[in-house]
Amino acid sequence: MLAGIEHFVAVAEARSFREGARRLGLSAAALSKAVARLEGELGVRLLERSTRSVALTREGELFLAHCRQALDALQAGVDQVGATREAPVGTVRLSASPVLARRLILALPRLRARHPRVEVELSLTDRLARLVEDEVDIALRLGPLPDSAMVARRLRAPRWVTVASPALLAREGTPRRPADLQGRPCLGFVAPTGAVVAWSFADPAPLALEFPVRLDLGEHLVTAAAAGLGFAQVFDFMVGEDLAAGRLVEVLGEHGAPGPALHALWRPGRQQLPRVRVVLDWLVEALGG
Repeated sequence: MLAGIEHFVAVAEARSFREGARRLGLSAAALSKAVARLEGELGVRLLERSTRSVALTREGELFLAHCRQALDALQAGVDQVGATREAPVGTVRLSASPVLARRLILALPRLRARHPRVEVELSLTDRLARLVEDEVDIALRLGPLPDSAMVARRLRAPRWVTVASPALLAREGTPRRPADLQGRPCLGFVAPTGAVVAWSFADPAPLALEFPVRLDLGEHLVTAAAAGLGFAQVFDFMVGEDLAAGRLVEVLGEHGAPGPALHALWRPGRQQLPRVRVVLDWLVEALGG
């Protein structure tokens, strides 16, 4: 039955016998026979087949979730046996928001020095990665987590900080309360939805801010603020070095608000893989706080 499980998972994830066969290096006919044999052993239909597509039945969806966990556990066992004689090895696929790019890249040399045989494939996107379909090992998420079967670990609770360059403050003056930002140039972050994200302060009073410059990458907000284009509101971990170097100055600190929590997510059992475990430990060190 084990071989049949692997065949079924390949078809279910690809939603195609042809693509599933290609991934396993088999013929579509051989794969179809293996899945049919598994269905016969279980006594249920797992897949609805048509000339153009393959869909999971309700029984197939339930069985697929268990199959993934079983295959992950088997892979973890293989890796753990190998770990008794060698260091963690292999590629870990990591998905994260672009606002985390600088922090992660600057921390990568430590991971590479400790575990040179562990490779990291970093996908920077604000699109929420689908861990199974996108073959992602670990996803970093800012904000509330959807209900799912994934395992989550809270890494930090960021704080919103409002910053400006010394040159801008000399020109525009230093705001003493959030309302003082009205009429001054502010930098807007354009979310994937196309809307400019509202600024957050401890006092939730509405503000009518002007955003003459709007950007869709958070890291660019920091660059634009340092260039004196306007005030910016970003996460604290994005500007630590700029504040220390004097390129930016925090304003309205006493009015700051907490930001969305940062979590690492992974499929159950993946943390047992040595290569995934060491990357998770590195993420706690690099992003924890």
